[in-house]
Amino acid sequence: MDKKFDEAISSLCDNLYSVLNNLSDELKQQIQEIRLRAFKPVILHFKNESYFLSKNGELLQEVGQDAIVATQSDITNSLNKMCSYSIYSYQNELKNGYITLKGGHRVGVCGTAVFNNDTFTNIKDISSINIRIARNVNCVQTEVIKNLIDKFSGILIVGEPASGKTTFLRDIAKKLSIGFFKDMKKVVVIDERGEFSGTSNGIAQNDMGFCDILNDYPKPIGIMQALRTLSPEIIICDEIGGDSDIKAIESGINSGVKFIASMHAGNIYELLRRPPAKRVLNTGAFDKVVMLKGKNAPGEIERIFSLPNNDFLNSAINKKSLSAIT
Repeated sequence: MDKKFDEAISSLCDNLYSVLNNLSDELKQQIQEIRLRAFKPVILHFKNESYFLSKNGELLQEVGQDAIVATQSDITNSLNKMCSYSIYSYQNELKNGYITLKGGHRVGVCGTAVFNNDTFTNIKDISSINIRIARNVNCVQTEVIKNLIDKFSGILIVGEPASGKTTFLRDIAKKLSIGFFKDMKKVVVIDERGEFSGTSNGIAQNDMGFCDILNDYPKPIGIMQALRTLSPEIIICDEIGGDSDIKAIESGINSGVKFIASMHAGNIYELLRRPPAKRVLNTGAFDKVVMLKGKNAPGEIERIFSLPNNDFLNSAINKKSLSAIT
């Protein structure tokens, strides 16, 4: 029995639930995403492969007459159930493109944008939903991580989408807060999009150890709130890059707080070509950059770069200089 998978599908409409529920436990444990698009075949995404689903619960490599096709009614009924039949109460989450289910499972939604005086206010006519199954995953490279955090000023986790940045951050946050590596640390997590804790109805669904969690706070507001009220030693947040993020981080490091955060980039050169990344690194808040391998090995480290000083930024595009800084 895969409890996480069963939680993730529990709010689907009856006909889709019954087929998915009858899959073998072995398959359930390997499925990472379930994607439903109106009038398109249901697709199950695994670590390295994707399959269509037949009406009798078999995996199909090609679309055939047997493939289950999601209807608009399937999507509407499933979404209503996910929102406890009160979509209005989930309006803020839906506006941001997702809802979070019990168990921390993230449901991404696509539809038609609604604007009011040029301001994006809502989403309507939902045409597809993508269920990302949340599982508590411990980083396998414990010794590497232990050495990484032994002495650091700040750590920036970098990777492409679906490379496991949030999983990596969540694991570090938990272990730092419980004293897994040495001493217990006062860790505050700014969970702007609910991806760390997977909070549902105010209760964290993912094990975050002894972290203080600021849910749904924009990063700049959350960082300042943490500095004023929670006396953190370490602040952890996801997807930094805006000017307001950078100003808040600067306030934090001036208060003696360390940051562990993430940014999107496929490799170190792509990262350093992005103006926001250069501004972030120029704050001096981060002396380590951890590159993740990618979506085929979520959460696994490819390489760690050390940033001894800001001269690094001027020479880092030169591959020769990068090879010496590890």
